[in-house]
Amino acid sequence: MALDQKNAGPTLGRLNAQLDQGLGSFLATIRREKGITRMLILLLLSFAIFALLKPAIFLNPLNLENIAIASPEIGILAVAMMLAMVTGGIDLSIVAIANFAAITITTVYSGIAAGNPAQAAAMMPLILVLGLATAVLAGLFNGFLIGVVGITPILATLGTMQILNGIAVVWTNGQTLYGAPEALTSFATTTVAGIPALFLFFLLIAAAIAVLMNRTPLGLKLQLQGANPLAAKYSGIGSRRVLMGTYLVSGLLGGLAGIVFLARNPTASADYGSSYVLLVIVIAVLGGTNPSGGFATVAGVVMATLTLQIVSSGFNAIRLSSYEYSIAQGLILIAVMVFDQIHFRRRKARKDLPDTNPVLP
Repeated sequence: MALDQKNAGPTLGRLNAQLDQGLGSFLATIRREKGITRMLILLLLSFAIFALLKPAIFLNPLNLENIAIASPEIGILAVAMMLAMVTGGIDLSIVAIANFAAITITTVYSGIAAGNPAQAAAMMPLILVLGLATAVLAGLFNGFLIGVVGITPILATLGTMQILNGIAVVWTNGQTLYGAPEALTSFATTTVAGIPALFLFFLLIAAAIAVLMNRTPLGLKLQLQGANPLAAKYSGIGSRRVLMGTYLVSGLLGGLAGIVFLARNPTASADYGSSYVLLVIVIAVLGGTNPSGGFATVAGVVMATLTLQIVSSGFNAIRLSSYEYSIAQGLILIAVMVFDQIHFRRRKARKDLPDTNPVLP
């Protein structure tokens, strides 16, 4: 016992040091990345506005919980879109991939459960892996078309989206499938210390992608690929492997989003979330992702997801329609892009200023 107490001191000290270092690094990142600061201000501002307008409805614990539960499925798709945009591309098929994974899982699970429910429950992990595998294959197909064949990302992923949507409609006869795993529904209602498990799942995925982006060779390569493909080529970076890896991870995230679809709403259909494609593009750009590639922050995308979810919830609280919410999305996006352009031009103008202290011959 004495030895355990003796070891506990240094262990807690190291843990505290690591927490201090992590917090310091996060605050330093916020100070360095103005996009994150901007999103943090927007997030707090939108929360404060609706909290003041309708405190009884907006600050209701049930409403706050709904915001946390609704954010993951959009947020995971936005992170996947961000990855594609960092390389200078785009992934229009990401929602179709998520739906295809959800339909695969529901079909296989309900088919087995019809004959033996206990066996279906026991095989659920394998069935989830099967759904993720279909999503990864779709992502690899995108990577092959873009990286190997050389098709423009917007056209390649548009084609994949059409193929997957068509297969899904034929597969389901255009109907909604029921019979998703009950364990997923239970997971969606689980809370940890008052925080929905789905939201923690989203944060875990976002943290993993942040590590991938900032701490791994693939993350550095895909940012260089997006910033300057020619320079990346002459630096020995294999663009084919980078693009294949990027769209593979994007497909995997689409599969995880499909699992979240089923957790929130235990049904699957070919047209679920059909309006999400434009929304996740808006979130990715709003979160600081450069549409031309080369730069993005996962933290910015997470905060942009929460901001738009707060605006959506706030609009419901003050009885505004979904059409007015769409207008607000567009206005926020345009305002941010105008701000970025003004900031960029000011920086450029400062750099173009003539030297006031020329060196005399």
